[in-house]
Amino acid sequence: MWAGQSLSEVGTEVTRLALPTAAIVLLHAGPFEVGLLTALEFLAFPVLGLVAGVYADRLKRRQILIVCDTGRMLVLASVPAAYFAGVLTMGQLYAVALVIGICTVFFDVAYQSYLPALIPRTDLLEGNSKLEITRSASQVAGPALGGLLIQLIKAAPAILVDALSYLVSVATLLWIRHQEPQARPSGDVPPSFFGEMWEGIKVVLGHPVIRLIAGCTATSNLGSNMGQAVFLLFAYNQLRMTPGQVGLIFGIGSVGALVGAVVAVGVARRIGLGPAIALSSGVGNAFLFLVPLAGLGYPFLLLSAAFFVLLFTGSIYNINQISLRQTIVPVRLQGRLNATVRTIVWGTIPVGAFLGGVLGTRFGIVPTLYLSAALATLAVLFILAGPVRLKEQPEPAD
Repeated sequence: MWAGQSLSEVGTEVTRLALPTAAIVLLHAGPFEVGLLTALEFLAFPVLGLVAGVYADRLKRRQILIVCDTGRMLVLASVPAAYFAGVLTMGQLYAVALVIGICTVFFDVAYQSYLPALIPRTDLLEGNSKLEITRSASQVAGPALGGLLIQLIKAAPAILVDALSYLVSVATLLWIRHQEPQARPSGDVPPSFFGEMWEGIKVVLGHPVIRLIAGCTATSNLGSNMGQAVFLLFAYNQLRMTPGQVGLIFGIGSVGALVGAVVAVGVARRIGLGPAIALSSGVGNAFLFLVPLAGLGYPFLLLSAAFFVLLFTGSIYNINQISLRQTIVPVRLQGRLNATVRTIVWGTIPVGAFLGGVLGTRFGIVPTLYLSAALATLAVLFILAGPVRLKEQPEPAD
């Protein structure tokens, strides 16, 4: 799982740049179309997230991972195929984004729920740190590779790299021989589908720490994705950057993510778990203000600094808050826990992307970027309301 996911992240970073670039450069999409493309990719989380959680606790999680990666491989391969046939349209890109989102919501819920079944609960912080380190290392190469491929062979053919990376991921998942424990033991679990779904919702909304962390992440995602919806238009059309330069900036940001993953455990041990989560959220999002300021001068320097610090602190935040969630909730509820949290925190992404497209069209790209930074920075208030007082990782729940 560790190896396959790390390799597929390289391909994911290529598509992250190539899919909207194909819309902008090949199909001449504007702010609204690019925002809608991003929104469709994340629409499945508020719509299907809770459903995915129930199935992640009912079915073998490895099987869900294999099916989802196979689906993503096939749908991504359709983009270069349509391009070479001369029939690529925005409608197809919208459909590809939607299907990728559906596969991703089931994959991500099962993926986070699968880790506690593979390693002891006391090792989750170290396990998540290792996964984040290699994921970040893969992302260092991914954006630069994506920018280079887009310039050499154009955006649509570059997406084939991502399709091949999912093929590798499927192969590594098939290689796992670990016997996954029974997903749902007999006992007091509600027998009905909606009963199980409601149990997961109650775990999240009823736990003050998880509830506030979810609120922080959701607000941060809402704000940052308003800006992300118009960022490439800002970089290509106003800053006159090339895909290679943008890919290099994303790569520099991923170096920050790698460094953050390496130091995340040490930071939490030195200053405390709660303060580490609070500091990483507040400082990282504040650096988003450098993005619109790049229009005044030194764009490469300012954008590189913004993405480096944002992803550096993002790794520290994610490793510590995910490990905290996985520790304080029993294994049998992990699927529904992760699904409910993902529904909340990723459910704001399509909203933010759609708002970014609308606001960018109505008021302009630069004002939208400032509003994006302000809203994301306010997210830390949720952590200051309670979780900041946590000093150490709690004992694992039964």
